Amino acid sequence: MFTFRFIFQLLERSNADYLCNEAGGTAGGAGDGGGAGAGAGGSLLLPTHTHHNLQLDKISVRSISSEDISNVGSGRCCSAAARNPAIKTGRRLQLMQMIILPFIPILALIVQTSLTLQEILEYRADVADIETQVTIATDLGKVVTRLQLERSEVAFYIFTNGSKQRANLTQRFANTDHALNNMTTWSEISVPTAPDEDEDDREVMLNRNEFQSRLNEFRERVRLEPEDSSITEVMNWYTSINRGLLHHLNEQIKETDNSGVWRYLVGFKNLLKSIECQNIATSFGIRYYGRGPLTAENFVSYVRYEFMAREMINSTLNYAPILKAMYTNITSSKKYHRVKLMSNMVLKNKPNISDERSAVEYNEFMHNYTDDLRILQKALRRLIKEYVDKTLVEADRKEAIGIAILVVVLLVSPIIIILVKNAAATIQLYAMNLSQKAKELKREKRKSDSLLFQMLPPSVAMQLKQTQQVPAELYEAVTIYFSDIVGFTEIAAECTPLEVVTFLNSIYRVFDERIECYDVYKVETIGDSYMVASGLPVKNGNKHITEIATMALDLLDASSVFRIPRAGDEFVQIRCGVHTGPVVAGIVGTKMPRYCLFGDTVNTASRMESTGEAQKIHITEEMHEALQQVGGYKTEHRGLIDVKGKGLMSTYWLTCKDGPVRAREEISWCADMQPVFLDHLKLHPPTNYKLPKRK
Repeated sequence: MFTFRFIFQLLERSNADYLCNEAGGTAGGAGDGGGAGAGAGGSLLLPTHTHHNLQLDKISVRSISSEDISNVGSGRCCSAAARNPAIKTGRRLQLMQMIILPFIPILALIVQTSLTLQEILEYRADVADIETQVTIATDLGKVVTRLQLERSEVAFYIFTNGSKQRANLTQRFANTDHALNNMTTWSEISVPTAPDEDEDDREVMLNRNEFQSRLNEFRERVRLEPEDSSITEVMNWYTSINRGLLHHLNEQIKETDNSGVWRYLVGFKNLLKSIECQNIATSFGIRYYGRGPLTAENFVSYVRYEFMAREMINSTLNYAPILKAMYTNITSSKKYHRVKLMSNMVLKNKPNISDERSAVEYNEFMHNYTDDLRILQKALRRLIKEYVDKTLVEADRKEAIGIAILVVVLLVSPIIIILVKNAAATIQLYAMNLSQKAKELKREKRKSDSLLFQMLPPSVAMQLKQTQQVPAELYEAVTIYFSDIVGFTEIAAECTPLEVVTFLNSIYRVFDERIECYDVYKVETIGDSYMVASGLPVKNGNKHITEIATMALDLLDASSVFRIPRAGDEFVQIRCGVHTGPVVAGIVGTKMPRYCLFGDTVNTASRMESTGEAQKIHITEEMHEALQQVGGYKTEHRGLIDVKGKGLMSTYWLTCKDGPVRAREEISWCADMQPVFLDHLKLHPPTNYKLPKRK
């Protein structure tokens, strides 16, 4: 009980600390706070620490590394804190887990030991019951033995018409009564009411007191009127009593048939039956020697009981082989040979001269033989007692060992839990330090992966990381998009560099956010030029045509919400050019690797942008035909124009899409974005720098 109370108090204390931490709203998180510098591969993303810009960073589009994906998945799990040793709640939960982990086998050991102890106690109770039943069986055996001896004396007394007694009948009766009084239990016994009645009609069930009364009446009648009593009546009366007692003994042995002493008890019962049958056969033998040949019925009875006596003694020796040596000594004596000779004479049942002396001699030999069998009976009784005593000692020893093991487990369990708690605290300390280092390493790796994935397509970047080389590849069908800001040179001349940076950053961040909705790849931004491709590095069939067309309409609509700096209410206008065809793509350079596109398709798309008009999407005839095959887009023929390096080309305007285009309200929040460092410069301007005045 002490162990369970200690463990439950420890767990409740840990749960209380955990609930307090949860109620306090403790939250921890680390922001990367990093962005990718604009260059050949990405738009200008600058670090921010204000609440507004932090939200923008969360919403802004960036490439996602494999670590980010795993973190997103684990962040949704309610047990994420349990795996974070850097958080107090996580340490508490881990401590509880590490305490519960050894507690489970300890609890299992306690339960197993308790169950084993229960089995031992049940075994001890069973052994005690067996001891009681063996005692009952032994007492029954003593009563049967006393009744057998009494029957022999009474039969001899009647045979001599009361003239001779081999022993004092009064003492013999007293010995039988003493054995009856020592019996711990009593069952109903069948007693004949008359010697001539049928077996079913002549049995009356009596209790112990009634049986004792009937027995005394029978004894008194035999002693007072021996000439009126017959040996058959005496034999039937005592045989019925012994049959009832042996039946009760048989029931007692059945109740103990699951124990090792069962074989000895069965042998004990069979030995009693053997003596019983031998005594009955002896009565017929006395009649043969004393009164002449037996009748056919009596002869059959003699043979049956003689045969049953031998079978029972053989069965006893099979169940208790240890008695074979003693029985061999009995059968090798001269007295036994004399018994065999006289028994064989009875088995022949030849006419003879009645001789009381021969009858007495036969009776004496058989009485001595049964006495020898009773010596075997005593030896078997002693074996049974030794076995039961040994079993009781073994049960007591097992009980003591089981109790000792349970006590040791209950005493050692709290010590083990305390040691585990201390070890868990040490492990958590090292784990916290290791987690911090791993977190820093993971943060730096995420930064490098994010920068790499912004410079290169994710699939190409992963291939570059794994194989260290990416061969150039020809793509048969790719759509290229170019756009630039109309009048950007004049805008840059009129604004300060910081205003230009803010202006471009606002536009390109919106563009970057919008193109994430499409299956496209942003190739580069150079100044105000914005280049996007679809159909590489992962081929998408003919989908690249519709992706670029829809994206171009979307970006054209999104750009119109931005105002030109220092131009009042004048809005930004862009030119767009699109062409589709084959290109070659590959990694160029090792110091600052770039994913570059080569081919006439790139040049043609650039010419479409440079020869286009403000707020229009200029497309080639190939692009027009591809859109007509796909369907769902409206174009307008521009006519023939002279394109540098190409000559006259028939081109078109992409005007609209039959399906819906995202509303302007979805991206209007990006119109006034500016990097946070501008706010810092406004609050702390350099001493040699003055912000220009706006017109």
